[in-house]
Parts: sequence; structure tokens; C-alpha cells
Amino acid sequence: MINFRRSAAVLIGLLATTALTGPVPAAADEEPVAEPPRVELVLDVSGSMRAADIDGRSRISVAQQAFNEVVDALPEETQLGIRVLGATYRGKDKKVGCQDTQQIVPVGPVDRAQAKEAVATLRPTGFTPVGLALRSAAQDLGTGSTTRRIVLITDGEDTCAPPDPCEVARELAAQGTSLVVDTLGLAPDEKVRRQLLCIASATGGTYTAAQSAEELTGRIKQLIERAADTHTRAPTVVGGTNACDSAPLLAPGVYADREAFSEHRYYRVPVRPGQELRASVSMALDRPVNRDYGVLLRATAADGRELVRGTDAGSGRADVLSAGLRWSATADDEDAAETDQTPAPVIEPTTVCLVVSNSFAPRPGTAATPGMPVELTIDVVTAAPAPDGPDLGRGWVLLALLTVAGLLTGLLAGLLTRWWVATWREN
Repeated sequence: MINFRRSAAVLIGLLATTALTGPVPAAADEEPVAEPPRVELVLDVSGSMRAADIDGRSRISVAQQAFNEVVDALPEETQLGIRVLGATYRGKDKKVGCQDTQQIVPVGPVDRAQAKEAVATLRPTGFTPVGLALRSAAQDLGTGSTTRRIVLITDGEDTCAPPDPCEVARELAAQGTSLVVDTLGLAPDEKVRRQLLCIASATGGTYTAAQSAEELTGRIKQLIERAADTHTRAPTVVGGTNACDSAPLLAPGVYADREAFSEHRYYRVPVRPGQELRASVSMALDRPVNRDYGVLLRATAADGRELVRGTDAGSGRADVLSAGLRWSATADDEDAAETDQTPAPVIEPTTVCLVVSNSFAPRPGTAATPGMPVELTIDVVTAAPAPDGPDLGRGWVLLALLTVAGLLTGLLAGLLTRWWVATWREN
């Protein structure tokens, strides 16, 4: 009977606590999933790879040497796969040749001897279906909670579009699968450079032009090491709303969302007295947009009063725009008390509304859906009080202090002037 009463008392206490504190905020995932980094190398083996213009050697031989060195230096925990394109079909039927892509090493713990043998037998052959190979590589890597990486090595522009490789990269980014595509160009061609740069930019990856065997080997190793360094859990997917009162309640963490062109999306964050809210937002340009654009992040009170804002703007050169802000209730109330002498009710919001806005405009023909990728980072920490400065007083006290300081300064200046004139006359 006593145990039953104690259990009932605990249950009633928990219910009362929940009623007083309100709904629990949606929390970002805290514990990273124990998954190894997953990388797939995608190698162009089309006919143009026969060109012998890299240190007097053919492009394919340089790529094969780089692969061997990378496989030897591969970290044990990395799961690696290898996919090729244009490696088997020798005919001239474009419809058939543009389906020519195969995975020659499945993604997983690497058998070094098997991987080297598979790459050593490759001979430049057919077409260049880059878009299809990227889509297939994404399927090879699968899905999960951690970032996957594709490293594309090619010397030429896609000869099989559709699908256009840049559109495929945007399609993969729009799926929210935390997939990054890094591109390596083996030919100094401007069209190839623009296409590879577009693929990398759409997924948050990098583009590099490799003009020697050392550059190619070093860059591939660096990208695989980066895959391990950036092996983090994907942001929690959340959906912002068009009003504060219906916005999702968020705890500290990293969140992913999508925002339409020129849209405003709302999120709510509980901030208690004595705490400081720190928030940042990043929006990626995953499709062509008009020049002159910006991102705005605002923190507002529940009644719509703006507390603080952060902005970022661009004119066509940036791939990502980011804005951040910091706000604490204590600092805001002190500033209000100093600047406004008239008594007024002070609103201390326990819930701060974060508003993400953008001024992007699509170019003609650009798809409006899905929205632009948004990553929102939220943290709530103990507010750090600003260091106290010297207090010079207010009102008549400050006036008297300034008067005394002025008299002393004038007296000192007069004494120095008399001494200087007397000395000048004697000399």
C-alpha cells in the first residue's frame, strides 16, 4: 500500500511538472551512429582518357597509379567502392554506350589486391555518361545518418545528357541524403571545369584541376581523409512554419529544412532568464538564381517584437550564405532600462521565435521546388555578463565631474604655456 502511494505521488509529480514546463522541445540527435566513413571513387574510362598529356603519360595510366597509391594508404576504417564509366562498350551506338557504367569494387572494407587488379585491367573505351554514373554511385553508397562522399575523376564533359550531371547533383542534394561530390578534372578545358564546378557546388563539394600524377594522388588521399574528418551525423530534418505560434519547438542541435524562394520560415526556441541564445543559418545555392540576394535570420519575441538580427548577402560569387545572431534576455532588458526612462511593462519571452528569410529569385526555367537547402544550428548557453566599465555617473553628478575635469585641464594647460613662454624668452 505504501509503495502504491509513493508511485502515485511520483506519477502526479511528473504530470504536474510536464504541465508547468510545457511541451518538450524537439531535440537534435545527440549520439553519433557508429558507422565508418563511406567513399566511392568514380573513374572516367572513356576514349579520351588515352590522351598522353600528363607528364608524357596517358591520363588513364596516371589515374591507375594514383588509385594504387591511394588504396595502399587507405585508412582501415574507411569503406571504399570503385565505379567506372565508359569502360566496356566499344561500339558507336550512343544509346547503348550511354548506359555504360559499372561498379567494379563494392562499397565496403577494401581487399587491396582485388581493387588494384580491377583498376589495372581498365582500358579507355567508350562514351562519358557522368550523370548516370553519379546517380548510380549514390545508390551504391546507400542511405544512413552519416555523410557519404563521391570522388569523380574525369577528363571530359558528359556526352550522354540527359541526365545532365549538374541536374543530377542538384537532385541528389535535394534528397537530403548528406551526399558530397568532389570533382577532379584531368584536362584544362573550360567547359569541363564549369560542369565539374557546378556538380561540386550543388552538393557542397570541391573542384580541383589535377595536372600531374602527384597532384592527382595527393588530392584523392586528401579527400578520403576529409571523408573521415567530416564523418558526422546528418542534421535532424525539421519543418518550419509560416507563423510563430505554430512553429516547431527546438532544443539545441543542428537541423535541416528547405525554404522556398522569398519565403519566411519560423522556429521556436525556449530561452530561460540568464541564458543566451546562439543561432546560425546557412542556405546553399543548389540551382541557378538571379544576382543580388540575401539571407536574414531574426530573433523575435512572441508578440512580434524584434530582438536581434543577422544578415548575409551575395551577388553571384558565393555558393553558401550564412547569418548568425546572439541574444540574451538580461542584456536586452538592461539596454531597454538605460535607453527608455519611462516606466513600461517589460516583456521577458520564455520562447524566442527564429525567423529565416531569403531574397533569392529563380532564373527563367529554374525549378522552384523543392525549396533551397537550409541548415539551422541552435545553442542555448549560460549568458556571459558583459564586463563592467567605469561608471562616470549620471545627471548632475556627471556634469560636476566634467566641470572639474575641464577646470583642471585648463589650469594645467595654462601653467605649461607660461613655463614655455618664460623659457622661450630667456633663450
